[in-house]
Amino acid sequence: MQARIKNPVMLIPGALQALLALDKSTEAAEVPYVTRKLIHLRASQINACSVCVDMHARELKKAGEKDERIFAVSAWRETPYFTAAERAALALTEAATRLADRSDAVSDDVWDEAARHYDDKALAALVIQIALINAFNRLNAPTRQPVGAWG
Repeated sequence: MQARIKNPVMLIPGALQALLALDKSTEAAEVPYVTRKLIHLRASQINACSVCVDMHARELKKAGEKDERIFAVSAWRETPYFTAAERAALALTEAATRLADRSDAVSDDVWDEAARHYDDKALAALVIQIALINAFNRLNAPTRQPVGAWG
């Protein structure tokens, strides 16, 4: 596959740095690195962003995650591989990524379950991370950025 154009964040000065700064701003919240990468992978699967699916699966592998967990992210509800906190983060990711799929975009049940596992600062970081990966997906998928071009 060939990209339609160079990655938009490379064409607009400061765009990539702004997105990376937003990512870095969430590091102080108590959301584990692996959880952040799991939500990145799940949103990217939903959005069919091949470059991000590849990138975040590789990041999880590099972080020492077992293949079983990486391969099962798209079916996380049906597997025993994820903690209750990770499940809450994945459910929030799916709801916040698929905003138009239901009348109540993020139900109280989904939000309340996430709030059982994360404090307000961590919830804020999760919401920012979900928004950020969706932004990256929406930059990469329409322009057909090729797998592996990121690194």
